[in-house]
Amino acid sequence: MNMNREILRLALPNIVSNITVPLMGIVSTAIAGHWGADSAATIGALAIGVSIFNFIYWNCSFVRSGTSGLTAQAFGAGDRRECTNMLARAMAVAGVMGVAMVALQYPIGEAALRMLNGGEMTRDYFYARIWAVPAGILLFGFNGWFTGMQNAVIPMCTAIVVNVIHILCSLWFAFGFDMGIVGIAYASVLAQWTGVVLSAVLLVVRFRSSLTRIDWREVLDFGVLRTFFAINRDIILRTFCLVAVYTFFTGASARMENPALLAVNTLLLQLFTLFSYMNDGFAFAAEALTGRFIGARDEASLGDCLKRCIAWGTLISVIFVGIYLGWWRELVGIFVDNDAPDASTIVELAGRYIVWIIVIPIASAMPFIMDGIMIGATETRVMRNSMFWSTAAYFAIYYAGYPFIGNNALWLAFTLYMFLRGALQYFMTGRLRTIRAKATR
Repeated sequence: MNMNREILRLALPNIVSNITVPLMGIVSTAIAGHWGADSAATIGALAIGVSIFNFIYWNCSFVRSGTSGLTAQAFGAGDRRECTNMLARAMAVAGVMGVAMVALQYPIGEAALRMLNGGEMTRDYFYARIWAVPAGILLFGFNGWFTGMQNAVIPMCTAIVVNVIHILCSLWFAFGFDMGIVGIAYASVLAQWTGVVLSAVLLVVRFRSSLTRIDWREVLDFGVLRTFFAINRDIILRTFCLVAVYTFFTGASARMENPALLAVNTLLLQLFTLFSYMNDGFAFAAEALTGRFIGARDEASLGDCLKRCIAWGTLISVIFVGIYLGWWRELVGIFVDNDAPDASTIVELAGRYIVWIIVIPIASAMPFIMDGIMIGATETRVMRNSMFWSTAAYFAIYYAGYPFIGNNALWLAFTLYMFLRGALQYFMTGRLRTIRAKATR
């Protein structure tokens, strides 16, 4: 087996899938920056609204992560029946969660708006976009199962369709109907539900012959569900910390004395997100292959996979350092209308903090790949505990440093938080020895 070819077979479609997500964010932010007279206020309102939905989606993303590792191990073991059961479990859990989110939209929305100081523009955005949430959670379930089944092409096709629809409809609704960021929200609703329909169709076309008849007694078996929810419990707690860090980042930016810092930090975080989704492509490959080789009890291939996935993640980090060094002004300029009165202020402020975006890819070379390995190996407790320590360090560094270095303390805390996530997981697994040992049991 050519391991690099296997990694790229899974990583490249995932990179294409992932790159459409920050591109959608880039387009949305650019629309906000070009709609209305006050670019900073509109970008800030969108940033707060997106942060709320990031909190919701990330705390529901365990449906994808919890499904992919277990499905990959069942696939590696050649257990078609359990693969089918995992699909049924993912869809059932996603459906229940989606209904709950819509039913609880008012208390969730009002609490989030108060916490993040959201105004009326953000409120309108939230109550429009909430109807996309059930579809988004269902897509988590579909994509986690497809990843576990070693298929990255279907999620790629779905992501491309979803994001093309979102971008085109965002432009149409925002400018054609003068709906602003509310138009972006309705575009998300239409795009996400289209993705669900497409995923279901492609599932039937590609996997109809591989699926077995669903036995709901097996799907709802208490012992299996206990394992499923134990893994998901760790992922939920880990993801809660992740969301807390990103949400606090936006909230802290909004509370700073200079109101333009919220827009600047949002723009720079978009640049980091571009890198993170690229590296996540290799994390998803590590996820699928780690679970597959553990399920097949193939220790030699597993060890080779781990080393090569880490090497690919490091290479991507180095490439992005070069991109940010050479073209950060051009990248920042994508988000800002040059004719806006605050354009020069935003670009000048971004230049003061761009060093953090150049440094972060190196600090973040490991955590994305390590997360993928832990999910594939279902070593979610390690992932959870490393996240607890990293999050504690994040808040400690920010509060200790902010009185002295202001916004730089926020970026320093975020950079070290990313580094610690990867380093702790690596050493907590005995430099991955405990992961390799799972393929011998």
